[in-house]
Amino acid sequence: MNVKEWSLIAFTILGQMSVGAFLVLGVVRTFATRKAGAEEADRMSDIALYAIYPVLILGLIASIFHLGNPTNAYLSVANFGSSWLSREILFGVIFAVLGAVYILLQWRKIGPVAVRALIGWLTAIAGVALVYSMSKIYMLETQPAWNSFMTPLAFFTTTLLLGALAVGVAFVAAFAYLKRKEPSCEAVQCELLRGSIRWIAVASIVLLGVELLALPIYVAYLAAAGGAAVESASMLIGEYNVLFILRLIFAFVGAGIFGVFLYQTALSPGQEKVMGNFTYAAFVLVLVAEVLGRFLFYATQVQIIV
Repeated sequence: MNVKEWSLIAFTILGQMSVGAFLVLGVVRTFATRKAGAEEADRMSDIALYAIYPVLILGLIASIFHLGNPTNAYLSVANFGSSWLSREILFGVIFAVLGAVYILLQWRKIGPVAVRALIGWLTAIAGVALVYSMSKIYMLETQPAWNSFMTPLAFFTTTLLLGALAVGVAFVAAFAYLKRKEPSCEAVQCELLRGSIRWIAVASIVLLGVELLALPIYVAYLAAAGGAAVESASMLIGEYNVLFILRLIFAFVGAGIFGVFLYQTALSPGQEKVMGNFTYAAFVLVLVAEVLGRFLFYATQVQIIV
């Protein structure tokens, strides 16, 4: 695997994680506002919000390394009407710009809450369009392993799974910070944290189920398709079988087993430290699993020569 493909792994993983985090954070913040008010929701979510943007910027920086001539990247947008790569670049820029505007407005508390919320959801929509564009780039007739239902499914599953756990990590870190800085807010913030982690744990388990159900169907699909698709399936369960198994183990332990532990500890007040440790561990394991999965995505593709 060459340097360009490693840069694509970094770009797609970081970009999808930042989009997923933005989506999950928006949903959690909406429910937190209804439950405890906008001020308490801001205390919990703003610190997490500030952590999302640097992740996206790192992903965008990584993306330029797979271009033949990075200095001409702006020219790619000219083909927006016919090129999914152009759409990916444009939606990535829109997501980054709107995200920066939203973060600035939230940080300085500029404008009505409704206006800030609208910009936040517009940012999320641009993020979804970005991930969809990413998936469509790879759905080529000459790449049978990519040209299937699994590419958009895998990309959006990664988006939501990593995004949810990244938000969980940010919430745990934000709570620890607020607990030291403002002990008086601990009771309300603790309740919001435990409620959020419970839903993040449920989402992780469900998304893991989607992945585990889709993978054997995908391998069977490749085996039945014949030609280059069979070669990709053979590589996945042959040459790269160790990495494939490790990817499944890390995902199962991180999102599944730790997801159950997360849910259980989030039910009991006073277990915040243990819950935080499980959150960190689950995120690291799932991140490793998704990086391995994306490596296999590029390493097992076999192009049809036409």
